This record gives sequence, C-alpha cells and structure tokens, in this order.
Amino acid sequence: MKNRTTLWRTVAIIMTIGIFLVSGGACGTETPKTTAPTVSSTNPANGATGVAIDSAITATFSKTMDPLTVTNMTFTLKQGTTAVAGAVTYASVTATFRPDVVLAADTEYTATTTTGVKDLAGNALAVDKVWSFSTGAAPDTTAPTVSSTNPANAATEVAINSAVSATFSEAMNALTVTNATFTLKQGTTAVAGTVAYAGVTAIFTPDVVLAADTEYTATITTGVKDLAGNALAVDKVWSFTTGATSDTTAPTVVSTNPANAATGVAINSAVSATFSEAMNALTVTNVTFTLKQGTTAVAGTVTYAGVTAIFTPNVVLEADTEYTATITTGVKDLAGNALAVDKVWSFTSGAASDIAPVDLGTAANYVILAKTAISTVPGSAIVGDVGLSPAATSYITGFSLTLVGTTSATSTQVTGTIYGADMTTPTNSNLTTAVSDMETAYTDAAGRSTPDFLNLGAGEIGGLTLAPGLYTWTTGVTISTDVTLSGGPNDVWIFQIPGDLIMSSAKNVFLSGGAQAKNIFWQVAGYVDIGTTAHFEGIILCQTEITMKTGASINGRLLAQTDVNLDQNEVTRPD
Repeated sequence: MKNRTTLWRTVAIIMTIGIFLVSGGACGTETPKTTAPTVSSTNPANGATGVAIDSAITATFSKTMDPLTVTNMTFTLKQGTTAVAGAVTYASVTATFRPDVVLAADTEYTATTTTGVKDLAGNALAVDKVWSFSTGAAPDTTAPTVSSTNPANAATEVAINSAVSATFSEAMNALTVTNATFTLKQGTTAVAGTVAYAGVTAIFTPDVVLAADTEYTATITTGVKDLAGNALAVDKVWSFTTGATSDTTAPTVVSTNPANAATGVAINSAVSATFSEAMNALTVTNVTFTLKQGTTAVAGTVTYAGVTAIFTPNVVLEADTEYTATITTGVKDLAGNALAVDKVWSFTSGAASDIAPVDLGTAANYVILAKTAISTVPGSAIVGDVGLSPAATSYITGFSLTLVGTTSATSTQVTGTIYGADMTTPTNSNLTTAVSDMETAYTDAAGRSTPDFLNLGAGEIGGLTLAPGLYTWTTGVTISTDVTLSGGPNDVWIFQIPGDLIMSSAKNVFLSGGAQAKNIFWQVAGYVDIGTTAHFEGIILCQTEITMKTGASINGRLLAQTDVNLDQNEVTRPD
C-alpha cells in the first residue's frame, strides 16, 4: 500500500508539472516565483446555504500547487470542533475534500486550507483560508450539464492557435476532467493536448496549432462528474472549423459593474468584468483580479464563467468609501493573448442602511395576531400569546381550548395565553388596540421610501445574502433556495412586497453576524405561504392570510389582517 501511494504521488507530480509547463507557468501568468499562492475560490462558497449533503468541498488556487502538500493535514473539514473524516485529492489547480459519509442535514461546517499548502516553487499560502457553509436537507441527484462551449458548435474561422473550453452548470470533480473524458479529434485522429480545470470551466489546450480550414470535433463524456458524483446524462459533442490564421488580438474588458466612477454602490455588491471574448479561466484569479480600498487589499473570491469574471468580497464594503478594482495583464484569452494594459476602475460605495425598525405598538404582545380566524392541525408548538379580533374565540380552531374565566384561554399547544374578541374586559379592548397597532405598523412598513434595493433578483431571493436595508419589489417574492440575512444585532431589514411571499419546502432563512429576527419586517400585500418543513425568520405583516405548511417553523411573529393557518408548526416569538 505504501508503494502504491508513492506511485500515485509521483504520477500526480508528473501530471501537475506537465500542466504547469504547457500553461507557461502558474496558470499561464507570469507570477514571480516568490509570490505566495492564494485560494481564488471555493465550492461551496463562504456563507453558502442549502448545500447538498453528499457534496464534496473544493478549493481552487491561483497557481499550480505541490500535490504532496495538499493532504488531510492541510485541507480539513469540521462540524464545530469535530473533524470530518474524508479523502483529499488534487488535480490541475483544484483541491477536493470528499467526506467519507454524507454530511448532517441543516448543519454548519467549516473548511480550512492551511499555510502548509505550497506551490511548486515552495511558496506557502500567506494565511490559512477558512470558510463556512450550511447544508440543506437533501442530497444532490441532478445531473450536471455543459452550459456553453468555446468555440461554439458549428463555429467557423476559429483561430488555429485557440484552446477549446467548456463551461459546466456547476462545479465538477476535477479528477474526472482529464484527457480521457475531454478529447479533441480531427476526423478519427485524436489531437494531443493538455486538459486543465478551474471553477466551472474545463480547457483543452492542443500541443500544436491546429490545421487550417479543418473541421474538429470535441467531446466531453459521461465520465465527467460533479462534486456529488452525478455524471453528465449524455456525452457533450460539438464541432467547429478552423480558419487560416492565428489569433494575435489582445482581449479587452468591454464593461464593468459597478461602472467606473459609479457612486452609491450597494455595500453588499460584488464586482464584475465582462471580456470581449472567452478567457482562459485558469488565469482569472484573485492575483489577477483585485479590489482595494486605498492601498489595502479587500479579501474575496474570484469566479469566472462564460466571458465574465466576478470578485465577491468576503465582507460587506465600508460605507461611503472609494474602492479600486484592477484586472492585470496576467489575464489571457484562449489563444494565450494577454490584456494589452491593466484594466483599472474605481467606484464609491453608498451609505450603510440606517432605517428605523417598525413600531408594532401593542401588537408586539402577540406572537400570532389575526382578524378573522386562527387554525391549527395539532400539534403545533407556539411560544408567546395568541390573539384574534374582531372574530370571536370560536374561530380559534384546533387548539382544544381551556377557558380561564372569561378573559383568556390556554392550550397544550401554546406556551402562553390565548385571547378572543368576545372575551370580557380588558381582553376585548386590548385586542382592538393591538389590531389597530398591527394595521398602523403595516402602513408604516409599506410607506417607507427611498429603497436601498429595488426589484432585487427580479423577486427571487433564494441563494442570496442580504445586507440590512429597505428592499422594494413591484412583484411577489419567492424563496426557492436558502437565503441569508447578514448584519449586526441592531441592523434593520424591511421587505416591501406588493404581491405574495412564497417559500419552497425544506428551505431556510438564515441569520448571520448577530442579526436578530425582531429587527426583520416582511410587509406582504398578498398572501404568505411557508413551505413544508421550511424555517423562516422575522416579523410578517400580512394584509391577507398566512399559511404555514406541515412542519414549517418561524422565529418571529405572524400578524395577519385575515387568517393564520398552522399545521404542526413551531412558532417562537423573537427575543
């Protein structure tokens, strides 16, 4: 076994050196031998939620690393302080940690690559790379696809010195992207070349220039798999025809977001650049794409797909501050042409949100408050008081109420007290005031002006990390994957939704950075539907009805101007 391990390590070194030489050094960039490598991106990304429980974990480096330094000692995964057992592999510029067993559902994990990881010149990471993510409830069973290729299928006049690339729908297992699974042929004759993989892009670089005016066929087989082990459903096959000349034209950056000199940029923005043509993904790293505040570098991750590079800061930006982004001439196209000059642009961030929380008045005395009915399918578990007005107590159903005199009731499903409008003083007058305060709070939330974010995600906020602020849409809002609200304990979120709010089953609203449910307000003009076993955070101010499907939970309040419908739910008032 020891000899076998030594053999595989030797093979890995030979393969890595081959990739290094063909790419002209560290991913085709002229990086000095004394430059410390970095982790350009990870999968899952830092702060990701709903991660498949059968997924592997990857780190993509800014240059080729020494595979002997990428081990279970230098690449680890932990759940709290408990180490997760797994196997570590390395290919191209990507290290992969594959857990021995599926991860626990709805659990936070932390991955670390240490300064023990070194490049081929012996330079170590400058600092440990640490990132965290949370799993969802299910494995990944979806087959990946090839979302685009370059050259495109049936393309003509392709430069004879061009490499061939394919972009996948998700991160793939780098060990499966090889010369055996990614091939190029002229007729039935295989073209010799090198295959490399980074991010979501595979690149086949021919050893020699292609023949002029000749048709070639590229194939990616079902041997290529994603990080959960799902293979392509069918081989991806495409053809193109070369022209007569090489590509010697330098690529350019055709647009950036934010634009140069932009102001009021959202403090949770990513920074992106769109190129004039497809680039070599291995050259787009956080060494060649940087963001600085003055002379201080901003930590972040760099991803590339299609013709767009994205720098995502690890933290929200400082308010009212100028930042400078740079893409260097180390970035090259698929023919090896570099940018002619560095692309440099600056922008200024906007103000941090300073919106005031919505005053609930006496409606804050209730975890559930409604006007027409409150129902439950036993057994729900409610922590806090429940109130209904102007409808009578008889419209509170499914609770098996026990009356306490004429002013209140109890239920085994409620840790608190239940009140109805037909109960005697002071209950009836208290409820009238609370309902009025609920309506006033709804009007206040709906009337806030000058939003920080308008129509974010076109109404789909699943998968996003949301900074504090006022969010406004002209449509309904859906949460089809987990969403994270990241901010401090005094930060406020107000969501103005003129349509419905629909959350898919088994999804979560996560809070990070100390954010508190009591400072999160969802103003919804339509109805609210929280899917089966989903978890929600915040105070819902709904003009119509709120329905929580079987097993869903909320840390917050359900304040509805019609009815609230529960089905074996957990409803907990926020601290």
